[in-house]
Amino acid sequence: MGMTMTQKILAAHAGLESVKAGQLIDANLDLVLGNDITSPVAVNEFYKLKLEKVFDKDKIAIVPDHFTPNKDIKAAEQNKMIREFVKEKDISHYYDVGEMGIEHCLIPEKGLVVAGDVAIGADSHTCTYGALGAFSTGIGSTDMAAGMAIGKCWFKVPSAIKFVLKNKPAPWISGKDIILHIIGMIGVDGALYRSMEFVGDGIKYLSIDDRFTMANMAIEAGGKNGIFPVDDTTVEYLKEHSTREWKVYEADEDAEYDEVYEIDLSTLRPTVAFPHLPDNTRTIDEVGEIELDQVVIGSCTNGRISDLRIARDIIKGKKIKKGIRCIVFPGTQKIYLQALEEGIIKDLVEAGAIFSTSTCGPCLGGHMGILAKGERAVSTTNRNFVGRMGHVESEVYLASPAVAAASALTGKITNPETVVAVMQNA
Repeated sequence: MGMTMTQKILAAHAGLESVKAGQLIDANLDLVLGNDITSPVAVNEFYKLKLEKVFDKDKIAIVPDHFTPNKDIKAAEQNKMIREFVKEKDISHYYDVGEMGIEHCLIPEKGLVVAGDVAIGADSHTCTYGALGAFSTGIGSTDMAAGMAIGKCWFKVPSAIKFVLKNKPAPWISGKDIILHIIGMIGVDGALYRSMEFVGDGIKYLSIDDRFTMANMAIEAGGKNGIFPVDDTTVEYLKEHSTREWKVYEADEDAEYDEVYEIDLSTLRPTVAFPHLPDNTRTIDEVGEIELDQVVIGSCTNGRISDLRIARDIIKGKKIKKGIRCIVFPGTQKIYLQALEEGIIKDLVEAGAIFSTSTCGPCLGGHMGILAKGERAVSTTNRNFVGRMGHVESEVYLASPAVAAASALTGKITNPETVVAVMQNA
């Protein structure tokens, strides 16, 4: 029996000719990643094991992004600890204030992951890099410590689900709508410890940013990883962002999949995940009247330049509804600067939005956008669990940048097609 794309990458990194689902392996690592919440725990474990050296100072990345710039004294102490460790171990890829970004936007931008890599990160959304044809997955801080020390991690080889994407999506349908549709279809545990492998002619209509969004949210279906084939779009991105060599792996024709789903992208509608799970989805036509207090545009899921352009295209020249707090979080400093140069920041600020530095703060209810009791937000982030963005009696609705932008104008969850139609008829 042949191997899936993920299984081929894992076999190569384990030095094996082949692997099969359920097999336990030790794989060599191309990147070990941590942030300001998970790295301090990993550093403590590193010292507790009396380890002295990291396996490769150029294959470790630490990105303080959750509570950075420091939100309080505890965050400041954690970041001080990380800085001292980075200096002591001479770690090359450390990105603090001024260089920082939201880690899963920054790592691809810096070219630290390429096709064919195996990357682990002490953050569940490390699966983002599957958009580049890499195997990447989230791990715990103890595994991060071990990975930093020996450059290996153990894995149980996952089985796979194949998603065959067909046809061209309609205008305003993005990767966020597609992945929310899929999660709504299979459930938050529908891909539990399995690889979500995306194939089909519909992929050619998806930008690399769409693919980052979809791979990012594989974990919201319980997936071990999400992964896309390497095509011209991938290669163009890799050439622009990395000087490293990459390797293309393709699934065998006789690879075994637990399930195969065909999805006609041309039939999809803007999709919203209602509280309090990402699989509680409804199309925009089924939403009804949901009044809002806050709109968040950004995060590791939708904080890239194409996301900000979409928001600008809908909001420019209009005013955000009074009483709506619209907060925009560019994914990295580079994206922030690009948004500045393209006039996106000016357009959105004039409409009544505010821009924040690149941070995960509001996504996890940490800072820069906490919800009070009874408040509702539509957000382009990836999770809407109970209390995810603040009070346990607040509500988070997950949506695309287009839906979020349209909703900021009306103060309720709104179909972007409606707003655009009004603009065209004005």
